[in-house]
Amino acid sequence: MSLDQPSRRAFLAGSVLTLGVSGAYYLTGSDEDTSHDLEPSFHSSTETSAFGVDLAGKPIVGSPEAPLEIYYWTDFQCPFCERFERETFPDLVREYVEPGDVRVVVITVPYFGADSMTAAVAGKCVWEQVRDDDPSTYWDWHAAIFEEQGEKNSGWASAENLLEYTRSVSGVDADALESCLEDRRPELEDEIETDSDRARSIGVSGTPTFVVFDPATEAVGSLVGAQPLERFDETIERIRDA
Repeated sequence: MSLDQPSRRAFLAGSVLTLGVSGAYYLTGSDEDTSHDLEPSFHSSTETSAFGVDLAGKPIVGSPEAPLEIYYWTDFQCPFCERFERETFPDLVREYVEPGDVRVVVITVPYFGADSMTAAVAGKCVWEQVRDDDPSTYWDWHAAIFEEQGEKNSGWASAENLLEYTRSVSGVDADALESCLEDRRPELEDEIETDSDRARSIGVSGTPTFVVFDPATEAVGSLVGAQPLERFDETIERIRDA
């Protein structure tokens, strides 16, 4: 497939335009943590997107009218996801999301086992709790959990610890989260497994993985790993020109 003519059909068939795969994980990013000066807008949707992703229950960063979409598969235990969140995501929001050029669909999947599933369920609980009244509060909770990231499957992402972290996030009710984890976990796990199955079906095999998609032209490109903003610049430009 020509790099100048990426398409959704080719992506779904397994021929993927991928810019910057796992070998680029260690590229540099910002040395300053400036994520907390951001207040990005969030919205929710009950639709299935033109890319074939069910948007229900997923935090979406940016304007519903943004012409381009980025699908972001992540795991709270993934160290490269943490690096992306710290080094690149804030700049991506400033450069593309806040001006209204791109919206980001956050899809949390449990690639690292039981604690990853617990964190993914917690994320769904928190999003449902805040999305109607103060959806941007999810940004604060999401960032707080990544800041607490420890070694994979060391217990840092247990339900008990997640509740403790949540108590430090203004606007999120830890007691409501605890009730959700106790009462709705099987239901939400089923939703997460559906998301995981869908990810595998289109060739997403690890985190973080990103798909940049133009619904108008069905042009698509992907990136894998903790990429710097420059890689997103290149991919977004290519999709715009497709």
